[in-house]
Amino acid sequence: MNIYIANLSYRVEESDLKELFGQFGAIVSTKVMIDNQTGRSKCFGFVNMADRESMQNAINKLNRTMYDGKIISVSESRTREDKPARSFYSGNADRRRNSKSSYGDKQEKS
Repeated sequence: MNIYIANLSYRVEESDLKELFGQFGAIVSTKVMIDNQTGRSKCFGFVNMADRESMQNAINKLNRTMYDGKIISVSESRTREDKPARSFYSGNADRRRNSKSSYGDKQEKS
């Protein structure tokens, strides 16, 4: 049962998450996401708990609470299939295509 934790402080480590969530049940694993270029925390992480009841109890007790100086957001992690697809389409291409003048054309003055 995977939990997503957002808005962590830069100081939070995996051992901190294990201690925090361990009070609600058995922890399978913890992961704080690290930026490859800077080596700093990306300020979010995951905790995998052994059973659904422990996971739900941890979410209910810890969501929107203060931890290490920040209010954290705790929720059930969604799988990639559950997330909506990203769209990089801005809509500008159609507007340009349908306009009377394109970038390369010079407009005539009347």
